Amino acid sequence: MKLSQQERQRIDAASAAAEARTQARFVSVVLPASERYTLYPPLWGAMIALMAGACLALAKPELSLRLGILIEAAVFAAFALAFDWFALRLLLVPKRVKHEHARNLAHREFAARILAPGREGILFFVSLGERYVEILATREIHARVGEAAWNAIVADFAAAAKAGRIADGAVAATEACAGHLAAHFPKA
Repeated sequence: MKLSQQERQRIDAASAAAEARTQARFVSVVLPASERYTLYPPLWGAMIALMAGACLALAKPELSLRLGILIEAAVFAAFALAFDWFALRLLLVPKRVKHEHARNLAHREFAARILAPGREGILFFVSLGERYVEILATREIHARVGEAAWNAIVADFAAAAKAGRIADGAVAATEACAGHLAAHFPKA
């Protein structure tokens, strides 16, 4: 699922407003996907082609090797191309792998956008393709706000996303994070 330009602008405006209320840094990252997973279409295409070749060899042992290889190649090409459709490709990737890729990207973004400037801050990270959301905060902010507050914000966002209101959920999550930041790290 992709966000429209208007939805992205709403989220960006909410992020700017959140950061204006506090001395801490606030970054919101909402991505269509955290990885392209280009290995999976040819991998699944190859597995299906090998299984088709094995079934063909068992069912029709009189077929020539050349014809069998041509059929396997055609099956491979057809499935690799079909699986290259991104929505279908995401279904081929195990959930654990998708979440690990999204989590790794979230932590890299946190290191680059929050830790590198050397300020206290929060990263609100959403990867739509992986259905992954995480809030990362520096130690000081996390100690003051607590895990329960972040979990509640993530749960509210997940409920909004499940209802198809991703932009509304992201804006509400941003405002909730901003409320915590403004309470503990008000603008000087």
